[in-house]
Amino acid sequence: MDVGALVTAGATTVIGLMASDAWTYTSGRLARLLGRSEQELRSSRAELLLARTDGDVPALEQFEEDWRERLRVVLEADQAAVRELTALLDEVNPGWRGTPSIVNTVSGGDFHGNSQVFMGREFTINQPPRQPDDRGNSG
Repeated sequence: MDVGALVTAGATTVIGLMASDAWTYTSGRLARLLGRSEQELRSSRAELLLARTDGDVPALEQFEEDWRERLRVVLEADQAAVRELTALLDEVNPGWRGTPSIVNTVSGGDFHGNSQVFMGREFTINQPPRQPDDRGNSG
C-alpha cells in the first residue's frame, strides 16, 4: 500500500467526514486510530467548520496539510493503522482507490506572455473570442 496515496485520501476523507453528518459515525474510530481523544477531534472539527464558514481558504489549506502530516506520522509508525485506515476508507469512500479524474478544458482566446497556469481536479475556462479592432485584426 502506498502510504502517500493513503495519507492524501485519508486527509481528504477525514475532512469531508468532519463537515458531514457521518462524523458522528466515524469520529470514535478515528480517535482510536490516531490515538487522540474525541474531544481533540471535536475541537479540530470546530476549527474546520469555522474556517469554512469564514471562507478562509489559507486556513482550510493549512488544515488539510496538518491532517496529512498527522496521518503520515501515524501510518509510518504503525502497519495496523494502515490496515485500519484502509478499511475505514473502503467503507466510507469506496472509490478512493480509483485513479482520480482530472479534466482541464481551456478554449477560446489567445494565451501569450500573461497566460495563467491552472492546476486542479475539474474546471472549465471559456474565454469569449476577441472582437476585431477597427483594422479588422482580432488582437
